[in-house]
Amino acid sequence: MPDPTTGARPTLEAVAARAGVSRATVSRVVNGGAGVRAPLVERVRTAIAELGYVPNQAARSLVTRRTGAVAVVIAEPEFRIFSDPFFERQLRGISRELTANDSQLVLLWVEGPEDHDRIARYLGGGHVDGALAFSLHDEHELPAIVRESGVPVVFGGRPGTTSGQPVPYVDCDNRGGAREAVRHLVALGRTRVAHIAGPRDQTSALDRVAGYREALGAARGIVAQGAFTVESGARAMAELLERHSDLDAVFAANDLMASGALRVLRERGLRVPDDVAVIGFDDMESVAGTTDPPLTTVRQDIEGNGRRMVRLLMRMLREPDASPLPVVTPTRLVRRASA
Repeated sequence: MPDPTTGARPTLEAVAARAGVSRATVSRVVNGGAGVRAPLVERVRTAIAELGYVPNQAARSLVTRRTGAVAVVIAEPEFRIFSDPFFERQLRGISRELTANDSQLVLLWVEGPEDHDRIARYLGGGHVDGALAFSLHDEHELPAIVRESGVPVVFGGRPGTTSGQPVPYVDCDNRGGAREAVRHLVALGRTRVAHIAGPRDQTSALDRVAGYREALGAARGIVAQGAFTVESGARAMAELLERHSDLDAVFAANDLMASGALRVLRERGLRVPDDVAVIGFDDMESVAGTTDPPLTTVRQDIEGNGRRMVRLLMRMLREPDASPLPVVTPTRLVRRASA
């Protein structure tokens, strides 16, 4: 038996000898197999800790048919992923939950259609156990590519097209959150409520537009198009003021666009909330807590939903025949000084 004090890498046999069990018992404990009594499991784990044993991943994969890795596919350009705090928070939740499940995160971002073949080859090549995909756009082929890769997949956000097949996803109540925001503005006595919308090809943005219109009445509404960025929010706010100088409230589909709108209102000499009330969506501390004035916004559990995506995927890996239902989490309005 190799002596761990010599620097040699401890083996499965060394762990078995230290724990006083068979090699097969150690293998079952290491690979998560059933049928080992709790006292033996504890003895094996103690021996592993004492010897500093690290399982051979290649050998382990042959036994478990698992790679221990999960792909996270984000259909946004690199600069968006590293500049938008939404992605940082969602990836933080995903990473922490994957770590708790002893899995590695493999980040794949998609700049455009030229990346589709690369993503398809990687997902279908046996490199990962499953995939988490979010910020997908309807016009892209990527949703179908991810679904057809042969690995279990969980979507972040409601997919726009599913070919009639049930698709596991985790999302917040975008429509309900938007309704609550607009109803709050109406309750404040605002009568000209505009909306800065997100991209038309993302279901989260479309659901927030729908909630806005439901709160006002289907035939009413003033909508300007944004792209979930600060600059697009500023452009949309300027456009709204040119078209509707009498508006007295704005609901923006995310906090970044709301911060851009606040900047333009300040530049035009309009007071918030006295002249124009503003509400955002997401409640990202790095944005909503630093605007002037602090932003009233709809809170969604971004990091928690990242964790939920991983949990749903792990269930699918454990129970291949299961048909997990989508998870839709509640939102709530966080009132600050802007409305």
